[in-house]
This record gives sequence, C-alpha cells and structure tokens, in this order.
Amino acid sequence: MDSPISADDGGVKFKPELMEREKLYHCIFKNKAMLGFKDSQDVLNCYEIEEENLVEKIKKCDNADDLEKLFDDYLKDQNLKN
Repeated sequence: MDSPISADDGGVKFKPELMEREKLYHCIFKNKAMLGFKDSQDVLNCYEIEEENLVEKIKKCDNADDLEKLFDDYLKDQNLKN
C-alpha cells in the first residue's frame, strides 16, 4: 500500500484519500520532518519541523504510535500544553 505522505526529488506528496482520520503520518524531506493528519472534519493539517534534534528523533519512529509518544514526551519536556 502507498504511504499517505512521501518525498522524492520533486518534493513532498500528500495523498489524503489514503489517510485515516486523526492518525499522524510523516516523512523526511531535505533534513526536515513533514507531518500530516486528516482531522475529524476531513481537513488536512500539515506541519514542517526543522529542529535538528527533533528531526533525528522522528527519523527513528517506526509507526504512528511511536510518533505520538515522541510528541507527548516533547511537549512535557518543553513544558508546553497541547
């Protein structure tokens, strides 16, 4: 099955029709993490992360659960509220 978010030399490709609602997807493009998810109203939300340390941690995530845990821990460590 194709990934809902992928990157190649041409850029980042989003396929929202392949996304499950409220599930976080990611790919790496030019040392940046590209994140996307489709919310409960089918609106596509996209984010770009450039922070090197965070991008390196994202690269190690194998699935959406790992990615969500990473961001939960990051928010706690940064004393941020979601």
